[in-house]
Amino acid sequence: MQTHFTPERLTEPGMIEAEQILRACVHCGFCTATCPTYVTLGNELDSPRGRIALIKDMFEEGRAADAQVALHLDRCLGCLACTTTCPSGVDYAHLLETARTHVEATYTRPWQDRWLRSLLATVLTRPTAFRLALVGARLARPLARLLPQASPLAAMLRLSPASLPRPQCPTPSPTAARKVMLLQGCAQSVLDPSINAAAVRLLARAGVQVITVAQEGCCGALPQHMGRTEQAKTLARHNIELWTKHLDAGAEAILTTTSGCGTSVKDWGHLFKGDPLQDQAARVAAQTLDITEYLVRLTLPAPRPLPPLKVAYHAACSLQHGQKITAPPKALLTTAGFTVVEPAESHLCCGSAGTYNLLQPQIAAQLGQRKAAALRRTGADLVAAGNIGCLTQIAAHAGPPVLHTVQLLDWAYGGPRPDMLAEQGLLG
Repeated sequence: MQTHFTPERLTEPGMIEAEQILRACVHCGFCTATCPTYVTLGNELDSPRGRIALIKDMFEEGRAADAQVALHLDRCLGCLACTTTCPSGVDYAHLLETARTHVEATYTRPWQDRWLRSLLATVLTRPTAFRLALVGARLARPLARLLPQASPLAAMLRLSPASLPRPQCPTPSPTAARKVMLLQGCAQSVLDPSINAAAVRLLARAGVQVITVAQEGCCGALPQHMGRTEQAKTLARHNIELWTKHLDAGAEAILTTTSGCGTSVKDWGHLFKGDPLQDQAARVAAQTLDITEYLVRLTLPAPRPLPPLKVAYHAACSLQHGQKITAPPKALLTTAGFTVVEPAESHLCCGSAGTYNLLQPQIAAQLGQRKAAALRRTGADLVAAGNIGCLTQIAAHAGPPVLHTVQLLDWAYGGPRPDMLAEQGLLG
């Protein structure tokens, strides 16, 4: 693609990289076939190719974002299916990040939108505040039917769980020669703390100790999705300083059980480019692994015999497109004794995408229904996924019972049967 940036424009932050990314796009259109919003809406401006054109014009002209640009960039899930499909290697993820930061800095949204985004960026990054918000949402759930179904508030109430697990103290991990850190997460630590508890048990059986990092905070992924880059960097900086101390003391990796967080942390070298913390950020990013990425490197004990269960594996976008991890989760489940199947259109997003199902509830609902239907058609007994947002979204749209991959693996290798199986009437 030809670009026409003035020399002055190229002196502005991020513009040299943006121009290089734009030049890589050949406008072939392969991305449209795998873009969830284009498949759903059929609007060229809601495809990666269309959004790239909008970003190009905005950046070349050096103008503030307007309502049209904000609308179509907001509709992008950031699922990165387009980057998996693109034959030219267009770095759409970083172009979108730069554009969303520009939108946040130069476009004045309607007050309702500003309020909602500020609320999400504040509450979802603080587990205590998030838990209190969910208690309030549970009490208000009956009101959801009285609200416009397309409203973000109605979506919040629909997606809020009917009940919450009790807060858990970090699960103690036996002392071992090998040590790792395990990101506790914000939303996941509130919605389902049993996921990380399962990971700690499973790692202990493989001779790995999990270090609990006191005062660890949000990784910043959620505000970063909304273009709040400085907030994301502030949150990330706090963790980088904490984690570096443990890496220096012998921890060999930072593990994540929420793939959305993992994708964000693995990109911190880019996020902190030119920052005094760049080298530390790059080191943390390089030593961050998804839990399944790490487990395939270990020698696990023999799995115990399990009842025959067919498991549909839902590949979270942040895992398959963001981190390019596809084989390890399926291989681990198969080795553990499960029959693994994949749904049709496994490349398409379920509609969760961080805060997307709250900010764009209509499109997210269509994608959630489409994904749940595809999972049901597999005839699987249950679904395994590696991201808390996906688990919540699929459950909200009446897909099969859904568990985190690590919960099933923990059960197969000697851990307790997941409560979900009893709740759903599986295995008696």
